[in-house]
Amino acid sequence: MSDLFEVLHEDKHLLVLNKPAGLVCHPTKGDERSSLAGRLRIYLGADRPVHMINRLDRETSGVMFVGKTDDTARELRQLWESRKVEKQYWAVVHGYVEQKEGTIDAPLGADDSSEVAIKDCVRGDGHPSQTLFWTQWHFERKEGKFTWLRVSPVTGRKHQIRIHLQHAGHPVVGDKLYGLDASLYLKFAKSTLTDEESKKLILKNQALHARSVSFHWRDRSWEFIAEPADELVDFIETVNEEEEQQYAD
Repeated sequence: MSDLFEVLHEDKHLLVLNKPAGLVCHPTKGDERSSLAGRLRIYLGADRPVHMINRLDRETSGVMFVGKTDDTARELRQLWESRKVEKQYWAVVHGYVEQKEGTIDAPLGADDSSEVAIKDCVRGDGHPSQTLFWTQWHFERKEGKFTWLRVSPVTGRKHQIRIHLQHAGHPVVGDKLYGLDASLYLKFAKSTLTDEESKKLILKNQALHARSVSFHWRDRSWEFIAEPADELVDFIETVNEEEEQQYAD
């Protein structure tokens, strides 16, 4: 267990890790530990190339892949682009999702009406995008009603899961950009969030975790599972059992 990140697998070709929530992938103006790229340079050595195969948003935790050779990086990127990789996320959203399972099929593109340059939205002329979901639990806390979902993106658009769940009327808990109050993102970016506004988010980081990734590569099947941080698990489990409704897989 490294103090930089949790290592799920490592050999001479591949490094698989559990990215912590709140850590950006790309370098920032902070120190080496303030980005995953910086931590990888510490872990692998400054003279080694850093080939991140997949990306996760700053506040999304979970399975990430780093190719340790050019050939490995090229092969795995081709796998990702060919959509031959199965990705499963855990998400906790606001409200009760009534469907046991379903598909959100809504095209995505830039949100031209937003002050935030990186924000996308559902729009008719956007790129085709599909997300599958399965309802795991309904639960209620003092903050409101929530659903724990298992989610699998078919396509891989920017912010896809978060936008699709918001579009379905169930934004991810703690999501500052696609959550219940979009104004909180700009205040967060400027470090001007008040304590009261932080409480509205409920969680410090958005409740989205890339839990498992599986694929076939180099004549064998691979599967990697990353467990979420205690904050997310405790949020799901610390509820009144009489109010909890479980769905079978």
